[in-house]
Amino acid sequence: MEKLCSPGEILRLSEKYGIRSSKSLGQNFLADGNIVGKIMESSAPGPGDLVIEVGPGFGVLTAAAAARGAAVAAVEIDRSLQPVLEESLAGFSRVRLFWQDILKADIRAIAEAMAEGEAEPFKSIKVLGNLPYYITTPVVMKLLEEMVSWDRPWEPPVDSFVFMMQKEVADRIRALPGTRACGAISAAVQYRCTVDLVAAVPREVFLPRPKVDSAVLRLNVRKERPPALSPKNERLFLALIRKGFGQRRKTLANALNGLEGLEKAEIAEGLKKAGIDPVRRAESLSLEEFVRAADAIYEIKGEQTGDQE
Repeated sequence: MEKLCSPGEILRLSEKYGIRSSKSLGQNFLADGNIVGKIMESSAPGPGDLVIEVGPGFGVLTAAAAARGAAVAAVEIDRSLQPVLEESLAGFSRVRLFWQDILKADIRAIAEAMAEGEAEPFKSIKVLGNLPYYITTPVVMKLLEEMVSWDRPWEPPVDSFVFMMQKEVADRIRALPGTRACGAISAAVQYRCTVDLVAAVPREVFLPRPKVDSAVLRLNVRKERPPALSPKNERLFLALIRKGFGQRRKTLANALNGLEGLEKAEIAEGLKKAGIDPVRRAESLSLEEFVRAADAIYEIKGEQTGDQE
């Protein structure tokens, strides 16, 4: 596995199988054992775990997780990597490749397919990935929306997501309210997970070398929804976040105008009921304030229709 992490081995496999990095797929292959070790230490896959990996590339993380005893489902869109992965993952009987677009893949079906060949049920699911820069946000949001639900929890439970991504996106995900980097993805991720910075990753550890630096984040799935983060209507809560940040330069009353068919004055009334000044901007609100705002607007909508979902 250590050999697989080296630039020389990545170049050897590339030349042997005629592999060229695809710019359209955002491919930059990790070639640094130290970073791989940090990712493994953070995710801590082991016997009894199912690892779902996004974009195995040359199989560096795949092999490392499998070597620790985990079963690995690697989801890869680029079929040209098949001969490389067959060589680099030879000997790992509990690794299965799914040749699919992660943005279209049925993750629950993949997990169920992996469970069919196991003697015992998995204890937990852990997600790993060196995410292509251009689809990081939609991949993170898809996986969180499909895999983190208090109303329909997964069995086995989803433990964590450990992702390598562009540093700028990592900064947005970790951003605190009131900071310029704070955005819809910050709120959506932090609603479902706590976030830890695992490592800063220089561009020099990739082949080919990207133009930006990266970071590894661990998203720790909240085991239960905290009372302060329990909106009366989750759909409305998430819609409020998206709309609020969609026009982040506007005040909340203006940015949310039309939400649930409500007029600006009605939105302002709801915000005031929640103890939030309507002239504030979305980035200044904490998650708890977003919940209060959504609940107040939900009540106003219910009063108008006489029906609350």
